[in-house]
Amino acid sequence: MVVKTFGWSFAVTALGLVAAVFYGGWTAIGVVAILAVLEISLSFDNAVINAGILKKMSAFWQKIFLTIGVLIAVFGMRLVFPVLIVAVSAKIGPIEAVRLAVNDKDQYQQLVTDAHPSIAAFGGMFLLMIFLDFVFADRDIKWLGWLERPLAKLGKIDMLSVCIALIVLMIAAMTVATHAHQHGGTHVDKAETVLLSGVAGLITYLVVGGLSGFFERRLEDEEEREQEAEKESKKSGSGAPAVVLAGKAAFFMFLYLEVLDASFSFDGVIGAFAITNDIVLMALGLGTGAMYVRSLTVYLVRQGTLDDYVYLEHGAHYAIGALAAILLVTIQYEINEVITGLVGVILIASSFWSSVRRNKRIAAAENGTGVDRARADTAT
Repeated sequence: MVVKTFGWSFAVTALGLVAAVFYGGWTAIGVVAILAVLEISLSFDNAVINAGILKKMSAFWQKIFLTIGVLIAVFGMRLVFPVLIVAVSAKIGPIEAVRLAVNDKDQYQQLVTDAHPSIAAFGGMFLLMIFLDFVFADRDIKWLGWLERPLAKLGKIDMLSVCIALIVLMIAAMTVATHAHQHGGTHVDKAETVLLSGVAGLITYLVVGGLSGFFERRLEDEEEREQEAEKESKKSGSGAPAVVLAGKAAFFMFLYLEVLDASFSFDGVIGAFAITNDIVLMALGLGTGAMYVRSLTVYLVRQGTLDDYVYLEHGAHYAIGALAAILLVTIQYEINEVITGLVGVILIASSFWSSVRRNKRIAAAENGTGVDRARADTAT
């Protein structure tokens, strides 16, 4: 199971290390390895969230996620995206941006650093909306019941998450954005840029998430009708119609996953510049790490880990909320990537441990100790 799921990741790792040796010698291997570990540590929560979405998709679309999705993640976000943000922020052509990335790495790093406020605002707002929509939803299983129960009641207010996100964006624009960190330690006023980028992130979430949710609901309705048709067909002896909306639903869920992955990759791409400004090594290291995140997502789905450890999804969403806050703070202040990674790891590890304790309580209840499942689900 491990070899089958992580086989491509192992192969990409080997190819990446060989390419690093030919490109930059043995020193390049160490840089690529560090970047891969950085990407995995910063994106573990991404794997958990993706698994929660991917388990609703067929095996075919899971393969698409591991093939075409990987090409988008590796070449799109880890190679093309840094070039595009330089081209847009510096108002130069993509070819000139590539020339800078290859021949003038210091200037390239400076331009990427100067574009960080807009990147952080876009990604921060997208991730914040994911967190808010999760905590405001009324769920049967609650990890931090003392917090999630009142939030679920507040979540009955229409558009509350959008209102809160816009308030957070306004506060960020009036505080950290007015002294945005730039290359060389200087600070400039980026309030307008942060506002526009944040609104763009919010719109992207609403559009992509809305479309994927719409088609998912349409698919569920169609499946219910198909089940009813199958029952009727057994009585009449006729055939049942096939589900025709599965392709559209799966496509928009796949699109949502790619936008989500892109938002998660912002911190990894920016953090990589603290290690190297060589775009080739960056693509090799972050791309290798992205492959492991993809494989881990599929592994969690196929093993049913989210069903066995029910608080993992909660911990990942809290990690998303923390990452959104960190991204907005980094508009003005530098935060070490180790801190960013540790926050997510600690939250997910805590949710895993709580899940293990819950499973033990349920096992004890089944053995007749008198603790019921409902209490086990909300005992934290």
